[in-house]
Amino acid sequence: MENAADVARSMWTMFEPVHAVTYFAPEARAAFEQAGLRGFWRGYFAGRAAPLGAVKAAPVTASFYNFAPPMVSRALPAVWDLVPPSEALAVRSAGAVAALSRLLAGLGGPARAAAGLLTEAVAGLDCAGRVLAAANTALPVPDEPVARLWHAATVLREHRGDGHFAALLAADIDGCEALVLRATDMPRAQLQPLRGWTDAEWEGAAGRLADRGLIGADGLATPAGAELRAAIERATDAAAARPWSRLGPAFAAELAGVLAPISLACSAELPYPNPIGVSVPARTLAASAGSGRQAGDPR
Repeated sequence: MENAADVARSMWTMFEPVHAVTYFAPEARAAFEQAGLRGFWRGYFAGRAAPLGAVKAAPVTASFYNFAPPMVSRALPAVWDLVPPSEALAVRSAGAVAALSRLLAGLGGPARAAAGLLTEAVAGLDCAGRVLAAANTALPVPDEPVARLWHAATVLREHRGDGHFAALLAADIDGCEALVLRATDMPRAQLQPLRGWTDAEWEGAAGRLADRGLIGADGLATPAGAELRAAIERATDAAAARPWSRLGPAFAAELAGVLAPISLACSAELPYPNPIGVSVPARTLAASAGSGRQAGDPR
């Protein structure tokens, strides 16, 4: 499959919004609050880290990559005194299912089909070197179709994310530097507080990037910086390509066809731009969903 990396990117733009309801949908936030996790970040760290078990801050800081260590340690391990990981897993699934059930009303058929196909894509996934993906893969696969859809989308997005962080590491870009290099498409005023870095840490990262010729005096990426970002994205796509190469183009086309309307429905919950980096679905995706054509949307 010659364009498996392109397929991996296209698929990411469609399954990422399915996973992301757990961060942005009111049902998901309410589920964590009702479990006693007041404040967005307690729920975020508890839900996303729960597959790792009652872990302390250091492994989560490493696995999540671009959060400032003090921000992680404010939540972990203290959240496990409020809810154990097993409960956090149940809460995150319940919140995601509630959100998806609202968003996908009338799309029961595509949701069931997408759940089956995404679960097939996850089966046998190679998670070597991918801690978050492996931890999610080890969880039981839900029987209920909407829960299974969200679970499979989550495994695939963490699998891709682990590969992305490896690409950043190979490019000698640390967590804060990765955010500074992104400031072209999402301003510092939005990114910095969302990941907890101090002004001194941000300026230090900017200085290191400037010394490498990757950002200019305006704080934006230079041509060399833009090319490095593009190279990191290409490496991320390549690292996520194996399951799509294994499953082949006919499988990818079928999955794209059923995921298109689901992705569009879930995307309504996402702000743009967002720290995840997924963009607004293109009009071609809307057209393919409306016409029933089996097509994806490149980011």
